[in-house]
Amino acid sequence: MRDSVKVIIKNEKGIHARVAAIVVHKVDELEKKYNVQFFIYKNTKKVPAKSLMPLVLLKIKQNEEILLEAVGDRVKEPLGEMGAFLQSDFNISDESTISQVDNIIHDNTIAWEQIFESLANGLIVLDENDIITVFNPMAEKILNVKANEAIGKNIYEIIPKEEMGIICNNGKSKIGLRKEINNTIVLLNETPILIEGNRKGSVISFQDISNIEKLTGELKEVKELKERLQLVLDSVQDGICVIDKEGYVTYANEAYYKILKEEPEKVIGVNISHTSPNGLRQQVLLSGNNKRGVIVKKPNGVVMAADVSAIKVYGEIRGVVSVVKDLTQIRKLYKNLNEITAKAEYLEEELFRTKKPNEAFKKFIGNSGKVRDALAIATKAAKSYSTVLIRGESGTGKELIAEGIHFASSCADGPFIRVNCAAIPSNLLESELFGHEKGSFTGAIKRKLGKFELANKGTIFLDEIGETDKSMQAKLLRVLQEREFQRVGGEETIKINVRIIAATNRNLEDMVKRGDFREDLYYRLNVIPIFLPPLRERKQDIPILVEYFIEKISREMKKDINGISNKALDTFIKYKWPGNVRELENLIERVVALSEDEYIENEDLPIYIKQDNSDDKLENLNNVKEKKNNIKSEIENSEEILKLSDYEKIIIEKALKKYGSYNAAAKVLGVTHKTVAAKARKYGIQKVISWEK
Repeated sequence: MRDSVKVIIKNEKGIHARVAAIVVHKVDELEKKYNVQFFIYKNTKKVPAKSLMPLVLLKIKQNEEILLEAVGDRVKEPLGEMGAFLQSDFNISDESTISQVDNIIHDNTIAWEQIFESLANGLIVLDENDIITVFNPMAEKILNVKANEAIGKNIYEIIPKEEMGIICNNGKSKIGLRKEINNTIVLLNETPILIEGNRKGSVISFQDISNIEKLTGELKEVKELKERLQLVLDSVQDGICVIDKEGYVTYANEAYYKILKEEPEKVIGVNISHTSPNGLRQQVLLSGNNKRGVIVKKPNGVVMAADVSAIKVYGEIRGVVSVVKDLTQIRKLYKNLNEITAKAEYLEEELFRTKKPNEAFKKFIGNSGKVRDALAIATKAAKSYSTVLIRGESGTGKELIAEGIHFASSCADGPFIRVNCAAIPSNLLESELFGHEKGSFTGAIKRKLGKFELANKGTIFLDEIGETDKSMQAKLLRVLQEREFQRVGGEETIKINVRIIAATNRNLEDMVKRGDFREDLYYRLNVIPIFLPPLRERKQDIPILVEYFIEKISREMKKDINGISNKALDTFIKYKWPGNVRELENLIERVVALSEDEYIENEDLPIYIKQDNSDDKLENLNNVKEKKNNIKSEIENSEEILKLSDYEKIIIEKALKKYGSYNAAAKVLGVTHKTVAAKARKYGIQKVISWEK
């Protein structure tokens, strides 16, 4: 049963320490008598009525109302008896009872002293004058001051004011102050002792938090290290997975999920003995033997390289770490890298092709792709000392390329010796190349130095190398291999340091097959081949070449030729140019020499040039046919027969009136514009006409 009753305390000083001891004594007596338990409530606080110190701490004053509660089998009678006692004056005259009350106070005092002694925190109690009355062992230890030296002294004599701070006198507590006292970091609480609103002292408790702060710092460092480690693990491209000693996955980074294409909930907490009992991780977990660089193909098609290592602590396997690399991604990156490398190499080659060639090649005119390719190879060849073989039809500029290679090379300060092997008879070529001694043959009246000897420390250009006979080829081979020779009729071996460039318009491969050219010499010559395209394969260069030759030849002949008509240039472009650039240069020289006008017209070109164009042939045939029909019609419609010259005058005058220019009239009449102009002057045709360019 449980019951309660309200009680008003009438004692003048309320329930102070001694009264509380009297109450405890009475409660003990009634609880034993009635087998009940008493509890006292003040506001919301509830304490056992038999506990002295909690009862004192309720600070029950006179005329305050408290609630008395009894719990037991019979509660009414003991509740009434105890209630009446609490409302009395607590006067005790029985010496036995007084002795028992004193014992209660004594026992509780000893108990609280032991509590103070055993506290892990330092405890100092001050009176109203800030004199130390209690100084427990932990306070001794923290402050390094003995209790007998501290008790009875002012707090500031033990703890300097600058370390302690001001003792609270305003009745308010100070909680959780961090102080450094006697080189020790403490967490300090200060609570005033208030009696009827007046401060009667203070209770100071403090805890040594030096180790805690140290641990906090270490924990902070550990936390920071953990966060750094986590950041590193999440940043790496390798997949990382950690398994504990029981086989459960405890950690996996983002890369691991991405590589395996798995969701975290399907990885974390899964036991590998169930999902992959024969897998690498399970093998390492059971054996402790690490596995390195094992290629693994997952059921979902992912191919990866795995490194699996056992986690060992004092020789005991505590788990496994698995690090995987996505080989699929690596292969893709490798493929992309190869593509990028190839593209870079191509762009580098294109850059080399398209950049301005070495100044040494400025004589070789052209800007087509094949020309740029040839000049790019020639520029590279100039940087080496290797033998160069220039291939191309006659007139393509092989000698210009050879000259450019020489002057762009390290041999530029040496001589550049040209030898046309086709222009020198076979029986004289050996003497021309290697020289001869006096009297070595009829007519050898003195020593002669050969072209190879003259080219020492420079370059020798052997043009038309394909025209040499087999005997000369063998001697050239020795020079290429040994860089030495003997003069005709001489015994002295002459060492030379010479760069060899050869050129030919022949198909040396076919000659090798037929046995007309030594195979070993071919390979010695064909170290760096350069192929020059014929003019018909680089027609986009024709306008550039035409402009260059017109300007060059006009300047040499001191003639004022300003250019070429579109019709004439079109004829040049359509022509096949079997003689290549040399033929073009010679033709322009001829036309410039014979031209009397400022511009080169189509009529100024040789007939074979124009006849070579099938389109021009068809156009000319149609024009001739039309003109014949016109003349025939006019003659047939005329009744009078005139002189031939009269018909000529009528036709020319009519053509000029209709077409308005000498050029246009000449095209219709099938003659040159010069002929039309001469006839017009002859017949006195004074009409002003335009000059068509």
